[in-house]
Amino acid sequence: MAETLVRRARLRRFLFLCIAVLYVISVPWYRSSDAEVEIIFGLPDWVAFAVLCYASVAVLNSLAWMLQDPEDEER
Repeated sequence: MAETLVRRARLRRFLFLCIAVLYVISVPWYRSSDAEVEIIFGLPDWVAFAVLCYASVAVLNSLAWMLQDPEDEER
């Protein structure tokens, strides 16, 4: 039981680390100001990439919170 809890905690930390990395790479600072803009799904390429990162963050965040054990509330 304790080993399972440790594994779940490590997996949650890894998922939160991935979320942080996705937030960092979603910012288009890698683009030069004179780069040609391509249109993907009706959006500029950097916007489409950012939206993909944010959707991935939402999925990883929901997975991370599904791994959280609910705490019993004492009343």
